[in-house]
Amino acid sequence: MQYPTKREHKEVWGLAWPMILSNITVPLVGLVDTAVIGHLPESHHLGAVAVGSMIFSILYWAFGFLRMGTTGLTAQAIGADNPDSNRTLLAQSLIMATVIGLCIIVLQAPIISFALHWIAAEPIVTDSARQYAEIRIYGAPAVLCNFALLGWFVGNQNTRIPLLLLTVTNLLNMLMDIIAVYGLGMFSDGVALATVIAEYGSLLLGLWLCRRMLAPMGGQLLHDSLYHIRHYAALFHVNRYLFVRTLAILFSLAFFTAQGARQGTDILSANAVLLNFLLLISNGLDGFAHATEALAGKRIGRRDLSGFYRTTLAAALWSLITALLFTAFFWGAGTWIVSLLTSIESVQAEANTYLPWLIALPLIAVSSYLLDGIFIGTTQVRAMQNTMLFSVFCVFLPMWWLLQPYGNHGLWMAFLTLFIARGFSGFWVFWQLTRQNRWLLKV
Repeated sequence: MQYPTKREHKEVWGLAWPMILSNITVPLVGLVDTAVIGHLPESHHLGAVAVGSMIFSILYWAFGFLRMGTTGLTAQAIGADNPDSNRTLLAQSLIMATVIGLCIIVLQAPIISFALHWIAAEPIVTDSARQYAEIRIYGAPAVLCNFALLGWFVGNQNTRIPLLLLTVTNLLNMLMDIIAVYGLGMFSDGVALATVIAEYGSLLLGLWLCRRMLAPMGGQLLHDSLYHIRHYAALFHVNRYLFVRTLAILFSLAFFTAQGARQGTDILSANAVLLNFLLLISNGLDGFAHATEALAGKRIGRRDLSGFYRTTLAAALWSLITALLFTAFFWGAGTWIVSLLTSIESVQAEANTYLPWLIALPLIAVSSYLLDGIFIGTTQVRAMQNTMLFSVFCVFLPMWWLLQPYGNHGLWMAFLTLFIARGFSGFWVFWQLTRQNRWLLKV
């Protein structure tokens, strides 16, 4: 394999740094939500936001294929120099997102009831979480359309617009959080309302930016492809595997939260604080994964295997450096960050007890995030689905069962084995596809 050129290093970094910054703003919203609620006297408010946020992480990211599938197919359309397909994919993705979002609103009662019953938190937490969820769910169409827009921007190798879009949106959410909780005296319901306002603000800004980007672009929208379901075949084909893969990983997050909730409100709240560290890690490392999606998809669209391998190697080197920086940062500042997120002493003590697991996580998880980017960009998503199913059901759940005597330490240990399994199984798939020269084959 040839080493990446200086130009390819710059290309990876040039696409990745805006996505790293924009991705990090996403968990910053969670950090502000946690910090605002975490400094109220009663810990059940923090637990309610933790439970409610997890419900919508599962619900919305179950449809994360609207971003991932759009990115991979758009990048390949760019590589194949097909502007008609580029425009049409955007319209199809927005239509799918709107329909799914409206269905979620219609089905809100059974969705919320089932989720709260499955997590089974303490009654006082469940009541506040229900109030949170009944407000947040009205943001569903906006959230899913934002997924489609972000995927399209990244697929077009424009990562600066997502940076602008997410920064403005998250600043709005932070401001509304503070107004709702401290200005209007609201609790978890105020945090939910602030988030919904920010989600629709994001959609309006994203559509305006999209219109500006489309204006000078060549090609035309193929209107017939919007009205007949057979024209959605490429999106459905890719997205069905991404849907199952996303359900599997979000099941593991929901399972993790539910097991923490069964150990008491302080453990639930401490894990919620620490999961903000996980969000920082995943969104930071995903910057290189997103860059890899766009660049790998473009290389495959051009049928340039040599360039594809050089790009993936450059992304791997930058991802490893970033993971090392995350580990060093959490090692030095982890306890301080916990103190910023909550002033409840019992929750602080629990969070600091389990902090070492988060310090180790960036180096353990780095390969799994990068490999996801490679598989999405090349639309080798069936293999990606299978590695996730293996990691969750053949590694994570059996390890949790064996480690139950160790309490929350055992839960965190099992959770880290999930990332180890994703990395090893993903690398095995990468090696098989390379050895058999199958990267240019469709899913």
